[in-house]
Amino acid sequence: MHWTGGELVIDIHEISSPPLISRVRGQITVTPHAVTSVELPLTPDGTHIWRPFAPSSDIAVDLEAKGWQWSGHGYFDANFGTRALEQDFSFWTWGRYPTKSGATCIYDAVRRDGTTLDTAIAFDADGNAQKVDAPPRTRFKRSLWQVKRETRADRGVMPKQVLNMLDAPFYSRSAVQTQLNGEMVTGVHEALDLNRFRSSLIKPMLAMRVPRRRSWTM
Repeated sequence: MHWTGGELVIDIHEISSPPLISRVRGQITVTPHAVTSVELPLTPDGTHIWRPFAPSSDIAVDLEAKGWQWSGHGYFDANFGTRALEQDFSFWTWGRYPTKSGATCIYDAVRRDGTTLDTAIAFDADGNAQKVDAPPRTRFKRSLWQVKRETRADRGVMPKQVLNMLDAPFYSRSAVQTQLNGEMVTGVHEALDLNRFRSSLIKPMLAMRVPRRRSWTM
């Protein structure tokens, strides 16, 4: 990955995980509309931080496979922490929804101590951010692995999945359509069940999906 001053260029040369093992090669270019300086602590002591670098971006994908070339709307963010997620959280959902004025990001979580995180941040086209009121949490259909899912939605509106991206026993990522303060939006949504993740039955499976190499340094 390298930053040109105006674009994040990601060169890919990987081998995909089972069951469909194949080479994945190509390039992804992310062009932010604006780069923010926003950091959101997810815990009171700051052990986990969400960093939305570019909540509104253009993206171009050019992989060495037929049909894997496209461009559209995207984003770039990251999470940082000094403790394992499952130590501090039992469940969370996150959503990033493009809006007419920019993008709205929603972070809802249940911490291990029973407290909750209920945050909605609206970003304008210049990357300026402000916390906003959002409609109530609304549950919608569980994932294929029966992971609980919820996001914000105007009263009387039922969110729905319009594209499945990733399904795991503890995690769901999908494109979800909902309505926020009168505006119908479709964005990326994730649900993470950290009670399942910390299970002694689930954790060993990660070695199959995310293998370790002796030469890697962390």
